[in-house]
Amino acid sequence: MTNLHKIKQEICDIGDRIYKKGFAAGNDGNISYRVSEKEVVCTPTLISKGFMKPEDLCVVDMDGNQLSGRRKRTSEILLHLAIMKDRPEVKSVVHCHPPHATAFGIAREPIPQCILPEVEVFLGEVPIARYDTPSSQNFADTILPFVQKANVVVLANHGTVSWGDTVERAYWWTEVLDAYCHMLLLARGLGRVNYLTEPETRELLEMKKQWGMKDPRHEMRNCDICANDVFRDSWKSCGVEQQAFTPPHYTGATVGSGPSPAAPSSNGHATTAEQEALIQAITDRVMKEVLKQK
Repeated sequence: MTNLHKIKQEICDIGDRIYKKGFAAGNDGNISYRVSEKEVVCTPTLISKGFMKPEDLCVVDMDGNQLSGRRKRTSEILLHLAIMKDRPEVKSVVHCHPPHATAFGIAREPIPQCILPEVEVFLGEVPIARYDTPSSQNFADTILPFVQKANVVVLANHGTVSWGDTVERAYWWTEVLDAYCHMLLLARGLGRVNYLTEPETRELLEMKKQWGMKDPRHEMRNCDICANDVFRDSWKSCGVEQQAFTPPHYTGATVGSGPSPAAPSSNGHATTAEQEALIQAITDRVMKEVLKQK
């Protein structure tokens, strides 16, 4: 049986961590936990997440109707419920505004891969959802294309949302993501971002597979594993464009099938062989589309 008071205390504890990390200024952010098939505990609106008490929290149904609580429920509960409906195993959702990850959402710059082992294993590719007015159902629906393939999403010009089987785990994805984005910005400020080689990245993905951790890149053929291929189709609708971080392009192999013929240079810039391979890959794709239309 779920201990409601314990869950509320855990939400307050995570709210305190979010506030102290600078992820939720003022009244920003919201947290929820599904306590039954039809009931969800959530944070109220207009309260600092660093100063909540268990008695401040609300209970809503799966349509967002408030069932109990002396304060009004968060206006963004529909975002949380959309995730829980799409992923029934998800228990908790955390939405906040971590500054470094949110910066990528404001710039609409895809978060690069093939740089940090922990990110490859634990986060994988992180999508950016299109912008919509917060608190609406349309806003909640912006994350639906990504819920099945990710545990954290950057919301364009807004913040992040992450989810998991506990409040701690739901928050954890956000903390890992923001730390990574901070490192990327620091490294770029120093003047250079070095990428892992394709064999090194594939080894990490194979390790992830052996540990029973799913990654959409395992199911993709001819996947350029460092080019955000999993969510590339969503870029246009989200206004995402690769500008500040341009990864090396690897060609040809299915994830887990070994190194490609064109190895990247050590400083992350394309070699002549890579450039030729990329040109050939683009030519092949164009010709494939032309033949489809005939």
